[in-house]
Amino acid sequence: MNVKLGAPYETIIKRIIEKGYAGNQSEVIRQALLAYERLLEEEEVMLVNKGIELEMQEIKEGKMRTKSLRSIKKKYNL
Repeated sequence: MNVKLGAPYETIIKRIIEKGYAGNQSEVIRQALLAYERLLEEEEVMLVNKGIELEMQEIKEGKMRTKSLRSIKKKYNL
């Protein structure tokens, strides 16, 4: 795969290689993609946690009703 990144990004890649963080351009791109993937995963976890936090707040404020596990099992014959 050949990709044209443009001068600003090529400069960044050269600087990363010169500092010894990667051995070549491909390694820089691979590391950047892995870092981006980790960032996305962390963001997904953060969003799920925020959703849980909001729902727990609604439960505490009485805006959302809950049911016991026993009642749910009974309802679905589990």
